[in-house]
Amino acid sequence: MNAPNIESVTPQSDGDVVSWLTHETRDQRFIDNIFAELCLRLQGAGIPIKRATMNLLIQHPQWLGARIIWSDGKREAEITRVDYEVQSRSEYIGSPVYEIHQGAAEVRERLERPGRIHALYDDMRAQGLTDYVAWPLLHTLGKRHVVTFATDRAGGFDDAHIASLKQVLPVLALVSEIRMKNRLARTLLETYVGTHAGEMILAGATRRGSGTTVRAAIMICDLRDFTRISDSWPRDDVIDLLNDYFDAMSEPIARHGGEILKFIGDGLLAIFPLSEPKACANLLHAVSEARQAMAALSEKNSVMGRAPMNYGIGVHVGDVMYGNIGSRTRLDFTVIGPAVNMASRLEALTKQLGKTVLLSRAFADLVEHDFALEHVGEHAVRGFSEPIELFAYQG
Repeated sequence: MNAPNIESVTPQSDGDVVSWLTHETRDQRFIDNIFAELCLRLQGAGIPIKRATMNLLIQHPQWLGARIIWSDGKREAEITRVDYEVQSRSEYIGSPVYEIHQGAAEVRERLERPGRIHALYDDMRAQGLTDYVAWPLLHTLGKRHVVTFATDRAGGFDDAHIASLKQVLPVLALVSEIRMKNRLARTLLETYVGTHAGEMILAGATRRGSGTTVRAAIMICDLRDFTRISDSWPRDDVIDLLNDYFDAMSEPIARHGGEILKFIGDGLLAIFPLSEPKACANLLHAVSEARQAMAALSEKNSVMGRAPMNYGIGVHVGDVMYGNIGSRTRLDFTVIGPAVNMASRLEALTKQLGKTVLLSRAFADLVEHDFALEHVGEHAVRGFSEPIELFAYQG
């Protein structure tokens, strides 16, 4: 991100600021940079702001929101992420952001005199700030975000300052919504199809049948006895178990450069493209870490009187078709091909052979000098005419 050029933002009038925000920010991708430059331009227009924030609610699986904070003398704004648990903490409850989320049209606090009690106001008084105002930043479909400004001017903001700040709000709402929707599209694609597939879709790979051939190591994992568990456990416990299981498997895969393409009930499909020279070794490192995480999860479950979690992993390597497959109106960005089918069949054989991880000879040939593998012989694989030489990996 490029910091705003302070020299280019002074002097200004409030009309200049609105015109700049309306017409000259279209090429700036990041709302934090726009917000930092906005604050500098507002200062150049004679509005004595010393601190400003944007509090944005974001649709993300891990984070409730993001807070953008700018303070006097800074060329860049600071971004912090806000977790979902903040809603039950005192830093949020009773705060001006809370009041705006509850429907307030404005929160104004004259900090030079005693007023509402909240740690935020105490902190701002300690910083020498004299006045604070918060307004909703209204996006479409009723989405309410929050923007705030504070000053250290004796007597606080005057009426002209407040009027100038209010003049900026509608344009700031439009500009911020565009950037948030762009980020939201990327976040949703990363969440539901993976980072690489998301980038390809955003780049235009949306036509049915479009795709490419990729040589990759393929990993398919499946949880054992899930039907019994889902029939006998409470619903919320089943969901928690699945989430814990997918965390244990997914985090090592992502950490070692793999990409999870889909969750299929209690299973997952991941690939490690061989464009990365150490892809196969990375896959086995991910498997080792996942097994450790699963062992820890089973130990935690045993304390609660639950049976250990069993699973199987099948691994193969080969060419796969990577792209859009589906109906005219509903597509899936995934991989298909005989190599994927082989990995799936090997995962199914893990239960029959009593092995947690089974590798094909084709995959083993790429890693056997670096990892201790157990040869388990040749076995018939459903859908393939010739027996396949298999190896087990203990991790």
